[in-house]
Amino acid sequence: QVQLVESGGGLVQPGGSLRLSCAASGFTSDYYAIGWFRQAPGKEREGVSCIRSSGSSTTYADSVKGRFTISRDNAKNTVYLQMNSLKPEDTAIYYCAARKTNVCYSNSLYYTYWGQGTQVTVSS
Repeated sequence: QVQLVESGGGLVQPGGSLRLSCAASGFTSDYYAIGWFRQAPGKEREGVSCIRSSGSSTTYADSVKGRFTISRDNAKNTVYLQMNSLKPEDTAIYYCAARKTNVCYSNSLYYTYWGQGTQVTVSS
């Protein structure tokens, strides 16, 4: 059974950091591109970051460049999203998604498997 499980969300003050994890089971994640998406209340889901199956390339939304870092540990079947210098506008539910490809897509429609999401709230 294919499963993605996000963890690491929570409440943090502006300027703080969080590290999200996306643990994959039921498939070998190193054949899959993994994307992080987020959805704030009343807004559409948007792509945040993606890492190729090989780990050789990463992409970021302009809004998070220089603050977020995506990485993967294929031995642990886990992808991470390190989020630094968090802003209130980063508040959203964060989802990870997987597609069996070595290509990153910013469009959520291309992804096959999804986690249940983890809430990130940035507030003082």
